[in-house]
Amino acid sequence: MNVAELISRDGNKVEFRVSVPASEVNRAYDQVWAGLARDVRVPGFRPGKAPRKVIEGRVGKGYVEQEVRDRLLQTHYSQAARELQLSLVDASIDPQPVVSGQAFEFTVKGETYPDVTLPEWSGLSLSAAAPEITDEVLERTLSDLQERNATFESADRPIEASDQVTVEEQGEDGGTYPIYMDVAEAHVRDALLGKNKDDTVEITVPAHQHGDHEHPEHTVTVRIVDVKTKQTQALDDEFAKSLNFDSFDRLRTDLKTELERRATQEGENARREEFVTHLTEGLQADIPQALLDRRRESMLEEIKDDLGRQGVKWGEYESFMQEQGKLDEFMADLAKNAENRVKRDLALEKLAEDLKVQVSDAEFNQTMNALAQANNLNPQELSKQLGPDGINSYYTSLVREKGLQQALAQLSKPAQTEVDAPAGDAQADAQAQPQGEGEPGAKTEE
Repeated sequence: MNVAELISRDGNKVEFRVSVPASEVNRAYDQVWAGLARDVRVPGFRPGKAPRKVIEGRVGKGYVEQEVRDRLLQTHYSQAARELQLSLVDASIDPQPVVSGQAFEFTVKGETYPDVTLPEWSGLSLSAAAPEITDEVLERTLSDLQERNATFESADRPIEASDQVTVEEQGEDGGTYPIYMDVAEAHVRDALLGKNKDDTVEITVPAHQHGDHEHPEHTVTVRIVDVKTKQTQALDDEFAKSLNFDSFDRLRTDLKTELERRATQEGENARREEFVTHLTEGLQADIPQALLDRRRESMLEEIKDDLGRQGVKWGEYESFMQEQGKLDEFMADLAKNAENRVKRDLALEKLAEDLKVQVSDAEFNQTMNALAQANNLNPQELSKQLGPDGINSYYTSLVREKGLQQALAQLSKPAQTEVDAPAGDAQADAQAQPQGEGEPGAKTEE
């Protein structure tokens, strides 16, 4: 067990020292050497039998000490922060050299979250509720499921409103693709209705904006390659069996169960957002500008990474927005979103503090193990990937979530509300992948 000592605390700035006993250092050395003996192959020696000096010669001098130091920091930094009840926004770690058989010390300088006052919430009545899955919603979902599983057969007749039409676009940039008439845009539908296979048709595309580009009105010439008519199955046992259900009654029952489950989840999510919005809008805190700047920079890096994955360089995108006169608006929106995220984090942190929420080491390790398993990693690999700051952030997120759940459990739930339309994602998810006997619906993921 480490020894954590608070050195100083001035407002949001804090400094503390951590001393890891020699026994923990030796255990970390043993674990690193065991891993190297298992993984490093040395000619002339059986796995696990090569002397440490020989292994060190292959991995490089200082490698073992670096691995031991990283392992100790990953474990004891977050433990010390929890022991001292510090929720750190940012931190820099100054480690001393690590030596086998000796205690290991490191010093942490960081910044904690500011003092926060929340609005009164214990008597809050949340209006958000799970939408009711009525018979009308169920029938509409079944009808949509029927449409999703429709087939198309060639038809020797003029094009009708529900057909699938295959067209070949003329010109060097043309290609062959299907058009579904019941979801086609009006100018496409009007141009094709009543036409026949092998007809050549000119489609006038009105002026429109696509992304950041303005496209003027233009004409596209297509040749009709094929016309197919939609064939839908009757909603009966045969239809249900084609989706791996024993009967239509079982399909109907399981689909309603899945829709209700999704609607309940949708209601819970709405309640969470309504509650968190109440906390953030009434929150009082002197938020350090550095905290806002860090969050804004972090969000900007995410945007840059997303653009990079699409093959777009940030500099080019920034120049384009500048030319369009939209850069200032973009940066203002980014700053506003960063402030909202910071306020949300502060509100949930204070809520957990007021409720005296605790996450035990056993709980934390259990969730870390589950997260590692979900990512096909062992706990040590996950800890190394997250790093000390990442582990501390993960712990903080667990505390916030636990506090939010406890607070919501204290608030009374409203009655279920009737709706005329399907419950958001519930309809689409239930249709997406119907399951067989005893497995209604589809699978689900700070």
